[in-house]
Amino acid sequence: MGLFGHHSTDSTTTPGSSSNSTRSPRRSNAEPTPTESRRSGLFGSKRNESPSTTASVSSGSIKHSSSILHRNREDPSISAARDQVTAAEGAEKAADRALVAARQSVKDARDHVKKLEKEAAEDARLARIKQDQAASISKRAKPLGRHGH
Repeated sequence: MGLFGHHSTDSTTTPGSSSNSTRSPRRSNAEPTPTESRRSGLFGSKRNESPSTTASVSSGSIKHSSSILHRNREDPSISAARDQVTAAEGAEKAADRALVAARQSVKDARDHVKKLEKEAAEDARLARIKQDQAASISKRAKPLGRHGH
């Protein structure tokens, strides 16, 4: 097979090349046998082309290898598991938001209770002052009225 997939009739040497030429060695157009490995890549690494990793054509249908980009042909159980994980992540985020809101509500309630305690303490202080003033006035009022019973 030639460079671009065309079949070549001469499979050993190209025209104009001699087998004993030392100036510029030319490659033959012979296709490697199916058992040989093709050399490709920057350092000539061997690449094993197996039907499981490449697209194959059989009886008019094309079979693609599975990859991340081909989710439309994914197993239903994998899709269901992915959906469950996504739903669980959403529920966890909602729970985190609810926890933050609950903590804020508790903080607000504690602050309100502290404010009420301060107000009650202030009211009690003012009530004691008022009671002391009333007792003082009552002492002053006791001696009054002796003359005319």
